[in-house]
Amino acid sequence: KAINKKERNRTSKPPFITSTLQQDASAKYNYSAKRVMTIAQRLYEGIEVNKELVGLITYMRTDSVRLSDEFVDSAKDYIEKTYGANYYKGVKKVSTKGKNIQDAHEAIRPSNVSLKGDSLAGVERDAQRLYDLIWRQFVACQMTSAQYLSSTILVDANGVEFKAKGRTLVFDG
Repeated sequence: KAINKKERNRTSKPPFITSTLQQDASAKYNYSAKRVMTIAQRLYEGIEVNKELVGLITYMRTDSVRLSDEFVDSAKDYIEKTYGANYYKGVKKVSTKGKNIQDAHEAIRPSNVSLKGDSLAGVERDAQRLYDLIWRQFVACQMTSAQYLSSTILVDANGVEFKAKGRTLVFDG
């Protein structure tokens, strides 16, 4: 009866703040809020990596999604070298002005964008998983939106209407 096609974009979520980190870690790994914060504290304070104490994330008690210009530049370099220039979306100004937002700390992000979660050999599994979640969210928020071709098909079969929806990935972003 009808076929409708539309291009759709799927934009990534902003970088983590305390509450969204707790929610995602709970949904993905079934971690309690207390467990998330305990692990995040250890990641912030530092974990021994290759016999050196390294602070892996920024301060984890924040409600700001602001990112430092310096770190956005390092993310740009990483994304362009690793994935290609068309994967970097460019600088996006994030609104941090809200009634109850305290902007003392930037969003939760890795302290070194080149250090991926799977390269943390010897780090406990839960800490590695939480770090990887933070790393992926940060890198994704700096990348171009995924692009899809969304299709809706309406079929009329002897007076009974059926609707089918689907989408095809055009650019993974």
